[in-house]
Amino acid sequence: MTDLSASFRFSPDILKRLGEELNPSIDQSILELVKNSFDASAKKCSVVLRNSDQAGGAIEVSDDGDGMDGEGIVNGWLVLGRSGRSPEQRTRLNRIPAGSKGLGRLAALRLGTAVTLRSWPRENFQKEHRLKIDWTMYEAAKVVEEVPLAVEEIQDVKRTSSGTVITIENLRQPVSRPDVGKLARSLILLADPFGDDPEGFKPTLEASHFKDLERLVQARYFQDSEYHLSATVDKDGNAKAAITDWKGKALFIAQHADISTASEHPAYRSPEGQFDLWAFILNKDTFSTRTSSVEEVREWLRLFGGVHVYQNGLRVSPYGNPGNDWLDMNLKRARSPEERPSTNNSIGRISVWDTKHRLVQKTDRSGFIENDTFVELKRFANDALEWMARCRMKQAQKRRASERHEAPKRTLKAKLKIKEAIERVPGRPQRAIKQAFKKYDVVREHEIKTLRKEVQLYRTLSTAGITAATFAHESAGNPIKSIDQAAKSIKRRGEKEFGNKYAEMLSEPVELIIRAVDALKVLGNVTFSLLDHEKRRASHVEIHQSIQSVLDVYQPLLEERAVEVATSLAEGEPYLRGTKAALESMVTNFLNNSLVWFEQVHGKAYRIAICTEVVNGNLRMHFKDNGPGIKGIDPTDVWLPGETTRANGTGLGLAIVHDAVKDLGGSVKAIAQSDLGGAEFIVELPILGK
Repeated sequence: MTDLSASFRFSPDILKRLGEELNPSIDQSILELVKNSFDASAKKCSVVLRNSDQAGGAIEVSDDGDGMDGEGIVNGWLVLGRSGRSPEQRTRLNRIPAGSKGLGRLAALRLGTAVTLRSWPRENFQKEHRLKIDWTMYEAAKVVEEVPLAVEEIQDVKRTSSGTVITIENLRQPVSRPDVGKLARSLILLADPFGDDPEGFKPTLEASHFKDLERLVQARYFQDSEYHLSATVDKDGNAKAAITDWKGKALFIAQHADISTASEHPAYRSPEGQFDLWAFILNKDTFSTRTSSVEEVREWLRLFGGVHVYQNGLRVSPYGNPGNDWLDMNLKRARSPEERPSTNNSIGRISVWDTKHRLVQKTDRSGFIENDTFVELKRFANDALEWMARCRMKQAQKRRASERHEAPKRTLKAKLKIKEAIERVPGRPQRAIKQAFKKYDVVREHEIKTLRKEVQLYRTLSTAGITAATFAHESAGNPIKSIDQAAKSIKRRGEKEFGNKYAEMLSEPVELIIRAVDALKVLGNVTFSLLDHEKRRASHVEIHQSIQSVLDVYQPLLEERAVEVATSLAEGEPYLRGTKAALESMVTNFLNNSLVWFEQVHGKAYRIAICTEVVNGNLRMHFKDNGPGIKGIDPTDVWLPGETTRANGTGLGLAIVHDAVKDLGGSVKAIAQSDLGGAEFIVELPILGK
C-alpha cells in the first residue's frame, strides 16, 4: 500500500468568503490597506480614486513606509490568516502593529479584477519588487494553488525613498458619493486627529469632500466646550479623573474610589488608557463669549461627535460612528436629561495602549469581541460619565439654591425701581399707574402662591410614588411571594392528606388567601409598569392598546373583587403622539377611583364601562361605573389638586388625569351620575389617525 502525501487545498470561492463577504464595506476595506502602511512605519499614506464613480475605475494606495523585498511579499504580505508581526514586536517608529490576521487587505484587493503591488524596501529602494494578481484567473481554477504568482525584481530604479504602491484596477462596482464620504471621515479619524500624534501618521484622500472634512476636524473647537472630562486608568486598573471648564479651571477631581461604582471599588481589568470627553452647551447665550459660532460647532459635532476608540494609536470602528451610541449616552440623557451629555452635544475619545492585544477585534472589523477586557473598559468609561453627571448635578443644585435665595432680593429691587419711576410721573396718570401696578402685584402674588402650592403637591406626589415603588418592590420580592408559596403548599398537602375533608374545612379560606395575594401582585405590577422609563418617552401611542394593557394588569384584582369591565371600542386603531405613561396613568386613575368608591356600595354587582368613539376627528372616551356617583363636591371641582370627599384621600388622582389630558392636547369633564348610576368621566383627545 502506497501512502499519498496530502495537504489542505482551497477553492477560489474561499477568497470571496474571506474578502468581499467577510468585509463588504468599501471604506473599511481600503482602511485595512492604510493600516498596513501604518505597520510599515509610513508617515504619509495617500488614497487616490481614479474614475472610481463608475465600474472599471481604479484605486491607488501609496505610502512612504519601509517597503518590502521579494521575501517579505511572499512570506508576509501573501500569507493570509497570520500577521507578519507579533503584537510585542514594535515597528521602526515604535508603533504597536495594527494588523493581527492579515485578512483585512484581501477585501480591498478584491474590489477590482486585478491588483498591482510595487514596493521599494528601505534597505535598497533602488530595487523595485512587483507583483500582479489577476483575479479572473482564479475563476477558472479548481483550487487556489493552480494559479501561479511571481514577484518580479526590477533593478536600478530611480527612487529617492522607500515605500509601497498598491493599485486596484477595473473596479467591479463604482464607489458611490456616500462611500467616498465615509472613506474620507474614516481616514481623517484613523490616526487620532484630536491629539498630537508623535508618529505623525497622516493618511489623505484625493477628493474634494476630504478637504472639506479635513478643514473641519482641524478647526478643533475643544476650547469652546463647557466641560472637559479627563479620566485615566493605569496599568494596575486604578482610575482618576478631573473636570475643567472652558477656561481651563479645574472644577472637580476624583480618585479611584470616587469613580468606580462596583462594590468595594475593585480595579478595572482593562488595558492602560485615557478617556477624554468635551461636552458643549449649544445655545447662543453660551456662545456669546466664544470665538466660534454655535452653528459651526453643531456641524462639527454632527460629523465627528460621539465617543471614538483608539487602540495603540489607530481608531477602531464602529465606535463613535453616526448612530453608534455604544456607551448609551442618549438613553441615559432621555432618562435624566439634566446635565448629561449626548452624542449630539459632545465629542470624546478613549485611547488604550494594549501591547498584548487583550482587546481583540472581530475578523470582519465590526468592533471588538465583547470579552471581559472590553466589558471592563466600557465599565470604566460609564463610571467616569456617571461621576461627571453627579458632579454637574451637585453644581446645578447649588446654582438653583443660590437663585432661589437671590430671587426675592432681585424682585424687591425691581419693585422699588418701578415705584421710583411711578413717583416721577406727574398728576392723574400717576394714580392710575399706581392702581394698575397694585392690581398686578396682587395677581402676581396669587400666581406665586399657586405655583408654590403646586410644587408642594408634586413633591408630595413624588414622595407617595417613591413609597409605593419601595413597597411594591419589597412586598413582591419577599412577603407576597412567601404567602403565595405557603398558601399553595397548604393546598397541595391538604388535598393529599385530608381528601374531601380539606374541601369542607380549608378550601375556601386558602383560596381566598391565594386570590388576595394575586390581587396584591397587581398593585406591584401597576407601580412598576408606570415607572417604566420607556413609557415616559414621546412616541406613537395606540390608545386602545394602552387601555387594554392597563386592564390586563388589573385583571386579577378585578376578578378578586368581582368587578365586571365592559369595553365598547371604536373601529380601527386610533393613535396619537404622546407618552404611554400619560395615557396609562389616566386609565389607571379612573379604575382606582371606581374601585375605591365601590367599597361604599354593597349588595350589587360592580360594573365599569369603557367606551370610545371618533367624533369630529377626535377620540372621545367614556369611563363610567355603577358606584355612588359624585356627591358632596361640584363635578367641576373634582380636578382640583387636594380636593376629595373620601377619608384619607389624597385628591391627586383626578388632578393627575386633568394634567395628563391637557398635556395630550385634550379636554375632560365629569358627570355626577351616568346611565349606570355612578360617575362618568369623558375625555376627548386629538388623534392623528385610526
